[in-house]
Amino acid sequence: MMFRAQKSLLPKAAAAAAALSLVLTGCGSSPQAESDGPVTLRFSWWGSDTRHKMTEKLIEAFEAENPNINVEGEYGDWSGYWDKLATQVASQDAPDIIQMDAAYLGEYSERGALLELKDVDLSKFDQPVADSGKVDGKQYAVTSGVNAMVVLANPSLVSASGVTLPDDEAWTWEDLNDTAAAITAASPDGVYGTGQVNSDAAANLWFRQHGKSLFTPDGELGFDEAALAEWYGYQAKMRDSKAVPPASVITEDASASIDQQGLSTNRFAMNMYWSNQLGALSKASGQDLEIRRPPSLEGKASEARQFYKSSMFWSASSRTKHPVEAQKFIDFVTNNPAAGEIGLADRGIPANSEIREAIAAKLSPADAKTAAFIDEISDELGEAVPVPPAGSAAVVEVLGRYSLEVHFSRLSPQDAAKKAMDEAKSALL
Repeated sequence: MMFRAQKSLLPKAAAAAAALSLVLTGCGSSPQAESDGPVTLRFSWWGSDTRHKMTEKLIEAFEAENPNINVEGEYGDWSGYWDKLATQVASQDAPDIIQMDAAYLGEYSERGALLELKDVDLSKFDQPVADSGKVDGKQYAVTSGVNAMVVLANPSLVSASGVTLPDDEAWTWEDLNDTAAAITAASPDGVYGTGQVNSDAAANLWFRQHGKSLFTPDGELGFDEAALAEWYGYQAKMRDSKAVPPASVITEDASASIDQQGLSTNRFAMNMYWSNQLGALSKASGQDLEIRRPPSLEGKASEARQFYKSSMFWSASSRTKHPVEAQKFIDFVTNNPAAGEIGLADRGIPANSEIREAIAAKLSPADAKTAAFIDEISDELGEAVPVPPAGSAAVVEVLGRYSLEVHFSRLSPQDAAKKAMDEAKSALL
């Protein structure tokens, strides 16, 4: 599935997570001067073998510029990372530097587990990107890289249909539906104008354009039943026009690996994805996929309330004995040109605009295309997306599940919205 709900703390970590509120209440670090003697920092991250090797090079480059600081890496894969971190934090043994995800940022910051990052330079960040790491007005995380929600189009399938795609700076949600429906009608059986448009990211963009949001800065639902019913009504319209596949195909596509999804197997002429997925999808499909803006309510890109999604964050433990050095490392991987050349787009397109420009010539063709798009929409951004509250993953699951009830025609948009709101409210209690 293109947009998978992030998990909350995994079941095995539940006891450790519960203990956090007791262990960390009121904890924090007072300002400290840089240490005089040698310092050792522990740094934890998740990722592939490629990321591990690249991160080790980042560490080596930092240590070369800071011979008084030694950085010890602790890494693993996503599945075990959050169990381990929850246990470490609860036992007051957290790493000094933590690769953080948006799904957990609110939870850890609210429990006092994260250091306020006052000494990391964010002057080259777009303001909404800088603000995305804030909780209650305090900077607890720094974006490592950014993605944007996009419509990816298969030029071969679009051309074969004879349908012309509208100008992406001026198309509306109605245009998306009408265009996709026309492509489906003009294409062979099994080829659809677009894949499902029912993700939480698409819903959030829709809500933002209607003056609402998925979540509010204080951790509440940012939409009401009427707004959700309207969103589900749009799902029903796409279902009835055959702009999107039947519900059974949507369900199958949602559980498929990315290289087996409809856009990758040349069955969908368009689909919504995060921009960083362009390379993998282009390779799988054998097509030079095009990046296009998502639609807007009034057909004005400047009013689309587009947003950058932080691919991941850098954070530091509130209990670190070396807050100055920990922030120095975060500042290095964020703002140092040498670090930018090492990391390239592995953790997303660099959030620092000067680093983006400096590494552009070294990016893969797909990443270069993505970076150019990220720059192109920088003046079209809305306000920062609030950090998701605890329970947000359950809300996302509820919204997706009831959108499928609409696609299967088992519930009306109004009935689906009522049931979904009841469950979503309970998830945030």
